[in-house]
Amino acid sequence: MHRPTRVTASGWGWRYAGRRAAAVTDVTFTIEPGERVLLLGASGAGKSTLLAGLAGLLGGADEGETTGEIRLDGQAPDACRGQVGLVLQDPDAGVVLSTVGDDVAFGCENLGVPPSEIPSRVAAALDAVGLDVPRDRPTKHLSGGQKQRLAIAGILAMQPGLLLLDEPTANLDPAGVGEVRRAVERAVAGRGATLIVIEHRTDVWVDLMDRVIVLDAEGGLLADGPPAEVFTSHGVALAAAGVWVPGRAIDLPALPRGGGGSDVLRARGLAVSRDGRNAVQTRLGLAVPSGAATVITGVNGSGKSTLALTLAGLLPELRGVVEAAPALAGRKGRRPAKWTSRELLSRIGVVFQDPEHQFLAKTVRDELAVGPRAAGFDLARMAIVDELLERLHLAPLARANPFTLSGGQKRRLSVGTALATAPPVLVLDEPTFGQDRRGWIELVQLLQEQIAGGGTVIAVTHDADVESHLGGHRIELSLPHAGEVAA
Repeated sequence: MHRPTRVTASGWGWRYAGRRAAAVTDVTFTIEPGERVLLLGASGAGKSTLLAGLAGLLGGADEGETTGEIRLDGQAPDACRGQVGLVLQDPDAGVVLSTVGDDVAFGCENLGVPPSEIPSRVAAALDAVGLDVPRDRPTKHLSGGQKQRLAIAGILAMQPGLLLLDEPTANLDPAGVGEVRRAVERAVAGRGATLIVIEHRTDVWVDLMDRVIVLDAEGGLLADGPPAEVFTSHGVALAAAGVWVPGRAIDLPALPRGGGGSDVLRARGLAVSRDGRNAVQTRLGLAVPSGAATVITGVNGSGKSTLALTLAGLLPELRGVVEAAPALAGRKGRRPAKWTSRELLSRIGVVFQDPEHQFLAKTVRDELAVGPRAAGFDLARMAIVDELLERLHLAPLARANPFTLSGGQKRRLSVGTALATAPPVLVLDEPTFGQDRRGWIELVQLLQEQIAGGGTVIAVTHDADVESHLGGHRIELSLPHAGEVAA
């Protein structure tokens, strides 16, 4: 077991190869062994880059340029194999092997832990995170919250001295958020490891933390100190910089609930499936009103994304039918699943849960222009590209590769690509995940404007504030095969 790690950063910074501006500059702090730190900052301030630097994952000169230094107990991070454990925000990203027991043991095996020690480490790690499932349970059958606890267990089994969590609850339902929060609390209480957490959900984590460090997007630190002191003394400045300050109201009026005219999409007797064989939900009957928001909610694993992609015409119905309003009909009728890609482009815009799954171009500007060019926009209508760059705070990154953006910036870009062609229907899967306060307000305001202009928004979300601010109606899914859903 590694003892709790002392972390020092001295004027540290990193610039990715091919980028003019540094991702992080002039960061200096000392974190004492066993401290629990909440790492905050605006989207793009370099939080994930800093964690990657602490984990020794940034590579050599061919990947970027470093300034200053980071030391873990006096050593460079890449010399501290097994001392640092990093958990990413995507629950699926942490799953390596097909069963729970094998997955938790994987890191220990890579570190050369004696085989006789591994079973006890696996048992202790699973107990620490409260994941009470059989060791032979297939990892594909775990919920999002369980997968995230599994990822944390795999790190704990390695017994690191420094535990790094990068937005570990970003894509989880409220129950999953609670599961992960309690798992981390149990883990650090039992092992005493130094803990650094990046998280926009400050209210979930603040009472577990000894300290808050806020990165300044312009370089250095915006604030550093005990949570109560930081949020009380710097609350106004932090909110203006994009930090979610606990208890501070959102500066955006909510749309009135209701509205909408005739239905733009209807489904009856609907069964949806990812693989075209196994139903995720069955016997669904629902209607999506035009000119309003429809929010799809439910626990992780209930089929929200699958339903959204089926409504958008990107997945065929397993059984039953999805029909659009007559005004949207394509050459082959009213079923979106039968429309051509060009017909879909001009009728239903889609934002995937993983932004990278929809990026096609080499620069941010070109990515926003893909849809308008395919739709044959004239020069005047192509002005939407520059407008979205400004509205989404992406103008300084217009020439950057989309894959080099921060998580929050990637999400804003993906929403922008859907908005760029002005389709009458938008289907968005977790449109606000990973957003700082400013990014969240701008995205939700853009969606409100779509609705005010007569557009239809379908949003998969766990964010109750999204639902309340869009003023729409709800489709709530239960666990798979649980029966009908009322719209």
